[in-house]
Amino acid sequence: MKKILHKAETRGHANHGWLNAYHTFSFANFYDPSRMHFGVLRVLNDDTIAPGKGFGTHPHDNMEIITIPLKGELEHKDSMGNTSVIKQGEVQVMSAGTGIFHSEYNKRKDKSLELLQIWVFPDKKNIEPRYDQITLNEEKLKNNFQQILSPNAEDDGVWIHQNAWFHLGAFDTNEEAIYKWKDKNNGIYVFVIEGELSVVDQTLSKRDGLGIWEENEVSLKFKSSSRVLIMEVPMR
Repeated sequence: MKKILHKAETRGHANHGWLNAYHTFSFANFYDPSRMHFGVLRVLNDDTIAPGKGFGTHPHDNMEIITIPLKGELEHKDSMGNTSVIKQGEVQVMSAGTGIFHSEYNKRKDKSLELLQIWVFPDKKNIEPRYDQITLNEEKLKNNFQQILSPNAEDDGVWIHQNAWFHLGAFDTNEEAIYKWKDKNNGIYVFVIEGELSVVDQTLSKRDGLGIWEENEVSLKFKSSSRVLIMEVPMR
């Protein structure tokens, strides 16, 4: 087994007033050559967006972009004609492919928006752009890892052009869970949204991240009520 720990306080940080952002991996003005990515997981941004503010129309290409609102409502518009609102309990995916323009704004004028934005390198370039979103079943998250993303359109959750699986779970204090790799050649990145847990003798707290590879299953023990995201990705 190999592992790499990223404590919450070691992340890059930028406060633009309207945007308070934390970067697990190098992004924008945060550059650390030892933290460029974890396998094909390129970006893990933890953003808080002020009421009524957001990202104006801007381009992307050849990237799989996943957005998970943690609190509030996100208003999305793109060059494919999609206009939608994504709320806590939902997941958005966008395959940028040959190129797409989009904007993302906090729909609420009275409350901040908190979200995770995740970028994954695709396994093929210049595909036709696409957009999708789903609503999660909160009951399935209870003391269980619910699959929210996979490489297969027929599976639970959204899908992307990559051999990757994401699982989200909400666990009570003193619960235990085992995560088994879908592909033994992949690695997993454990990100604690809320709470405290231990995995491979490492204690993780809110917004800590732990990458693990050259393994096929791990046990997680929850020291407090916790919400955790596991991202299984190719290590290239």
